[in-house]
Amino acid sequence: MIYLDYNATTPIDKVVADAMFPYLYGNFGNPSSSHILGSTAKNAIELARNQVAQLLNCSSSEIVFTSGGSESNNTVLKGVAHTYKNKGNHIITSQIEHPAIINPCKYLESLGCRISYVPVDQYGAVNPSDIESLITDQTILVTIMHSNNETGTIQPIEEISKVCQKHNVLFHTDASQSIGKVPIDVESLGVDFLTVAGHKLYGPKGIGVLYIRDGIQIEPLIHGAGHEGGRRAGTENIILEVGLGKACEISIEALKSPKIKELTDYFYSSLKRNFGDFMVLNGHPEKKLPNTLNVSFVGYNGHEVLDNLEGTAASTGSACHSGMTSISPVLNAMGVTEEVGRGAVRFSLGRYTTQEEIDTVITNLKKIIIAN
Repeated sequence: MIYLDYNATTPIDKVVADAMFPYLYGNFGNPSSSHILGSTAKNAIELARNQVAQLLNCSSSEIVFTSGGSESNNTVLKGVAHTYKNKGNHIITSQIEHPAIINPCKYLESLGCRISYVPVDQYGAVNPSDIESLITDQTILVTIMHSNNETGTIQPIEEISKVCQKHNVLFHTDASQSIGKVPIDVESLGVDFLTVAGHKLYGPKGIGVLYIRDGIQIEPLIHGAGHEGGRRAGTENIILEVGLGKACEISIEALKSPKIKELTDYFYSSLKRNFGDFMVLNGHPEKKLPNTLNVSFVGYNGHEVLDNLEGTAASTGSACHSGMTSISPVLNAMGVTEEVGRGAVRFSLGRYTTQEEIDTVITNLKKIIIAN
């Protein structure tokens, strides 16, 4: 299998798996216990917390472990809505957010919150001035993803944060897709909250992080004992937390390598050379994740292309329902036509992708595109 779906999930790095293994058996203590097994577990968690903090350039006290990106996003949205309900009930997000943002927003709308969905341009980018024009004295939160999972387009987060600071509005970014692919510095970004998903950066599934800037208090999503500084109840999942910490530590060095971007550029050049008459790039040509290529083979169906591209794992930008094909909400928000959107395929490269695999995919695509 040639795996080109790293934006969907990544395999666990062997070094990460090795770090997790001791906590499956011998080091099984409850971190809240006072004996040696408990303190061993507690120390491992705090090491992992520090490893995450180093990747994000923040204090370890600002790191809250969660069950994943969805929980982190829900915690911010519902926590801010509850905590700041006396100030206002208005939240601003974008039309291209992940369902882990869109659906909690819809839930909050059902409770009486007002949600504004800011549009994007043809590249899938938000204009900070559009956000500023929507802010009122009732606005309590702006949440804009750092990069889009389908197109890879990176949003102007620093500019948006300045707008939010100017109007004293809290700002959250879902960086699940960006972590491990591009450097993330919460101080430079100027965000109040940031979401991390472990399985997007060669860590295990079922673990994530919510960065909460020191000094900010919001109502927890999960109530119980005082775990995570009282911000997320539940006995800590030491196995997964150790894995995420190690994955973050590895990413610090991995980010220095240009290999993935070079392979992505090589892949795109090969696609243009062979299929330029049939192909359109979806997303920003430069301000995007270094591993992501969302391209449409115009006149073709993305699902059929992938079905015939045997031995390759990738994703499409459309959904099939009862024989009908509709383009994704992200491409639709970008103004991509039905004809172009139906042919969308997302190739996302990763740490283990090789040039030989790319060449094989190009060869196999020739049999599909040109043959038809």
